Amino acid sequence: MFGRSKFEGLHPPPAALKEGGTEIFRAVIVNNGLQVSLRRGFDDPAMWGLLLADIARHAARIYASESVMSEAEALARIRKMYAAEMTDPTDLGTTKPASN
Repeated sequence: MFGRSKFEGLHPPPAALKEGGTEIFRAVIVNNGLQVSLRRGFDDPAMWGLLLADIARHAARIYASESVMSEAEALARIRKMYAAEMTDPTDLGTTKPASN
């Protein structure tokens, strides 16, 4: 599914095009690894927990809508891997300021 030699970005959400907004997070798979760009975005870091939960629910719905598995099963698998990764990270990666 991934690993193409050309970048394939997503379109912005229709509401963002209509009403404006600020992109705070972008994730891209490059050579089977995750690359991210992000802005702090929130005054309270707890809001990132809300964002991650919302993303998990949206991802689970995609699996359900494609009849891969139920939304509940997909969400349970996401939660299980999230907990495992937070407990014992496979790769801590690095974070550095972007050079715009």
